[in-house]
Amino acid sequence: MAKKVAKVGVKKEAGCLYFVDKQGDVSCAKMARGNKKGGAPKKVAKVGIKKEAGFLYFIDKQGDISCAKMVQGGKKKAKKKK
Repeated sequence: MAKKVAKVGVKKEAGCLYFVDKQGDVSCAKMARGNKKGGAPKKVAKVGIKKEAGFLYFIDKQGDISCAKMVQGGKKKAKKKK
């Protein structure tokens, strides 16, 4: 289950990818479509949250920053029989 970290209220535009960058701010980049190249990321909101290891930070439907615990998936390796 995700929990809200910061209320930002970013209004999302179509064709842009919104994410939380390394500095903990909200950035957006134009998405690549077909032959067209994507754009360089630009800051949308300066928040400055501190990220914890093992958590995924994202922009939710309300335009706020939320986080959820990352699941370490994968298949268990079968032991070889001799």
